[in-house]
Amino acid sequence: MFRGSRRYNSYDGDDGGWGGSGRGSGRGGGRGRGRGGGRGGGQYKSRYDDGDAQHQGGGSYRGRGGGPYRDNYDAGGGGGGSGEGGQRSHRPPAHLRGREIGMWHARQNRGGRGGSKKRQAVEESLLPSLSMDESQARQLDRVLNSLGTSTASATGSGSFSSSSVHKFGKTDAWSASGDVQQHSSAGIDTYTRTIDGMKDTAFKRAYMDNVRANQFQSEEPCIKQEFSGLVRYEELDQTLRERLLEQQKSPRYVKMLECRKRLPSYKMQEEILQLVERSQVVVLSGETGCGKTTQVPQFILEKEILSGRGSACYVVCTQPRRISAITVAQRVADERGESLGESVGYQIRLEATKPRAAGSVIYCTTGIVLKWLQDNPTLSNVSHLVLDEIHERDRQSDFLITITRDLLPKRPDLKLILMSATLNAETFSEYYGGCPMIHIPGFTFNVEEHYLEDVVEMTQFKYPQAKRWQSGGREEDRVYFQESVLPWISSEQSAGRMSRQTAEQLKSPTSEQLCPDLVLALLQYICRQRAGAVLVFLPGWSDISEVHRLIQSDPSMSRNTLVIPLHSLMPTTNQREVFERPPAGIRKIVLATNIAETSITIDDIVYVVDGGYIKMTNFDKKANLSTLRAEWVTLANAHQRRGRAGRVQAGICYHLYTRIREKALDAYPLPEIMRTRLEEIILHVKILKLGKVKPFLSKLMQPPDDEVVDLSVKLLESISAVDEGENLTPLGFHLAKLPVDPLTGRMLLMAAIFSCVDPILTIAATLSFKEPFVVPLGKEKDVDAIKAGMAGDTRSDHLMYVKAYDAWREATSRGDNRFCWGNFLSPNVLNQLKNMRKQFFGLLKDHNFIDAQVSSGNCPSVNQNSADIAVVRAVLTSGLYPNVARVIVPRRPNPRKPLILRTATDNKVSLHPKCVNEKIREFDSPWMMFREKIKLSSVMIFDASTVPNYPLLLFGEKLNYSHKDGWIDVDGFVKVKCSVDVANVIRKLRQELDHLLEYKISHPAATHWGDPTTREGKLLKATVDLLNSERMENFGLSNYNPSNNDHYYDQYKDDF
Repeated sequence: MFRGSRRYNSYDGDDGGWGGSGRGSGRGGGRGRGRGGGRGGGQYKSRYDDGDAQHQGGGSYRGRGGGPYRDNYDAGGGGGGSGEGGQRSHRPPAHLRGREIGMWHARQNRGGRGGSKKRQAVEESLLPSLSMDESQARQLDRVLNSLGTSTASATGSGSFSSSSVHKFGKTDAWSASGDVQQHSSAGIDTYTRTIDGMKDTAFKRAYMDNVRANQFQSEEPCIKQEFSGLVRYEELDQTLRERLLEQQKSPRYVKMLECRKRLPSYKMQEEILQLVERSQVVVLSGETGCGKTTQVPQFILEKEILSGRGSACYVVCTQPRRISAITVAQRVADERGESLGESVGYQIRLEATKPRAAGSVIYCTTGIVLKWLQDNPTLSNVSHLVLDEIHERDRQSDFLITITRDLLPKRPDLKLILMSATLNAETFSEYYGGCPMIHIPGFTFNVEEHYLEDVVEMTQFKYPQAKRWQSGGREEDRVYFQESVLPWISSEQSAGRMSRQTAEQLKSPTSEQLCPDLVLALLQYICRQRAGAVLVFLPGWSDISEVHRLIQSDPSMSRNTLVIPLHSLMPTTNQREVFERPPAGIRKIVLATNIAETSITIDDIVYVVDGGYIKMTNFDKKANLSTLRAEWVTLANAHQRRGRAGRVQAGICYHLYTRIREKALDAYPLPEIMRTRLEEIILHVKILKLGKVKPFLSKLMQPPDDEVVDLSVKLLESISAVDEGENLTPLGFHLAKLPVDPLTGRMLLMAAIFSCVDPILTIAATLSFKEPFVVPLGKEKDVDAIKAGMAGDTRSDHLMYVKAYDAWREATSRGDNRFCWGNFLSPNVLNQLKNMRKQFFGLLKDHNFIDAQVSSGNCPSVNQNSADIAVVRAVLTSGLYPNVARVIVPRRPNPRKPLILRTATDNKVSLHPKCVNEKIREFDSPWMMFREKIKLSSVMIFDASTVPNYPLLLFGEKLNYSHKDGWIDVDGFVKVKCSVDVANVIRKLRQELDHLLEYKISHPAATHWGDPTTREGKLLKATVDLLNSERMENFGLSNYNPSNNDHYYDQYKDDF
């Protein structure tokens, strides 16, 4: 949806248009005429080249370069016709190892024999075809002509040339009366063209104010809003002081005060308050459990009230997690002997118990403060801003830290307190110009530490044999093992500090990997020691599942232990056992991810097993791909894990890495903003009127890579959220105000326009939070069966979520309390999804896409097409595009082999095992839309749904027709076969629909489907009728042509 000026380009380097020969105008087209024209390369480049600059050709043909299927390992090819060809590299890419290098050479050799072209030809011969016949095309054309546009009939070969198509961005091209206003846009930027086509409305004025403020901020960056200072009221000051003095005498307050006095932070109360009084910014560090989160805001509040400044005191304390904001606020209210909502409150997304307006403390998530800044750029009512847990370096915290640094000169009366759980205060102090620091000592018992060499010696463990470094490991780890670890082992053995048997085991490369059998051996050893619960840190679900299986398969362990997995996929009822003491003679073993480092405290933990790894999300800018892999812990992670063993008594921590490996660990994790995509942060920059993106992000403590910023801006441009001048578009202005990612936000807006709000609310909530299913250990297959039953024949994870939510809603209405238990659903997650649906529905009303009198998201007036699966799939496509994959059908579909798909940038991807389509081998369409693509051990896609051809044609990037090949090319990857007459009428519908959608976005109002006599009603009805008319043959064995596929499969069987 909304693609910009590239949408109706003539075919790159091919026929130059749909109506006959012409000059190629695309990036790969050059100036050559006809099919031979243009330089190779240009638009299509090999995604994984061998380090050369952008190749002129990309392994394709007909002079375009790059080709529709970009082979991961093709390093370039020749442009055809008069185009310039790139040189094929004889060297494999540097990142390949072992067998991968051999496969790279095999692909090169096959390509040299024309194999790549044969594979491409075979795949193109299997492209899907539109089911529309000529009579249907003429009927649709008559409907479109009845709309009263100035466009001629679309039928007839060559009747439309690309020059007759309006380019995107002319919002005045659609009006309710049917008049199409046309004017030359040459030399006019997108922003000017956009506002020229908008009526004078409140939306237009707010939108223009945002764009102008961003432009002004870029020229003269600073906070522009004037601030006159905090306002005090003497009478209220006196009242608050008297209330506090009386409150401090209450039995509840006095009783809780005794507990507070035992905290290390309470002993430093005066020192902390004096530092805050003297300085505008203070960095405070303290170990977990020292009481800084609960006590420091109270110290400030009571000092201000007793000093007669209570009416101007409003302390805001941010928390990185929702649950922390709620639980901490409740704890502080208890300590003050009062209920939430008096002097203490909280605010999180979808929920709030706010305190009184003055003389109070509010705990909130970081996102709430960013939301406040949209309407109150100087935080004019806040006296003290406490940013807690800043050591976690999440995106929003780093972003807010930078904003506050710019805000402080304009707010000299605003006090900023930065609180960290680790000793990295110097970094934050330097960022704020050398502001003062203070450290609160921890309150932990002695913890004895052991390392891998100790564990192997204690357990006499023997690793499985491994002669070489495992593939998939980082190259720097392999080098360090060879150059540092092995010499250190030999040195330790020679000095008599390590036995020969232990040394031999540690010399195996396997010792650097997480070994579940070693974890089991260590647990068996611990179970022979003194009593105490065990906390085991493991990277992810598969590791937890494997260790749990090993424990259960050991009779002596399974009889005398209570094993509790702690993971987001586990039922909440199971996780509550974590905090309970086990029966006498039973040892509690908690298997957890890094969530147990800081988020929870388990009082009876004596032993900690630090697996040495943590799952980290990163962003590979070269592949434009998110990754999720187990990496070595940092020293900060290891320190937090160690501390879990000494909270209430002396403990023991076992690190499953050597002392020499510890010397190579990073000090702290890389900040999140440096290892993720940045689309949401960029929209934050724009909606807060902070100017150009790169100049602002360059002010962060550790700025993100410029290339990642560019990729994120390009994605926002591709969905028309920002224009070429980096201004928000009307669509982007809406998306920036929605608390979801841009793709999900676009889906919500389209749901309102196409009247299928109810199912899309569920899908959007699930994608923004998490799926409602839980997976008890050992019940994985049962959960898969439940999911498959709910999905039915939809071939869709997204529609499966809708069915699950609707079934729960219906069961709840009839009082069925066992529905969740019997279907592996989490009531807590479903209730959260229910609340998020309400929030999203309210936002659609606030943005005027739904009439104010509509009471809920399941009202019939906004769900006229909710039962129409074709429309729901189309809206899903409009939100998820360009995340599209194509199913590759092997010679003999085998349910035991992974389903293979391709994307525009990946030669081979797989569905994640939890997807409902993962075991299916026959589909009605080769196209799948997916939520995200992540590289784990291989590239996998999550939350996928099959979609037919029409949604991609109506909501894809552009429409180009190739007369030679007889297909519509959407984006170089998505191609659909059809006749030129059918292609022309599809393009005409797309043009009209684009104009309507652009108008609806820039003039937000409810869409009324009740009157099909209006132009809007006619066009939307024609679109829905078209979506429902598509007939798809079974895509699987019915599309199998032995004469084509046998040779294809035999030559490329390694891909399957």
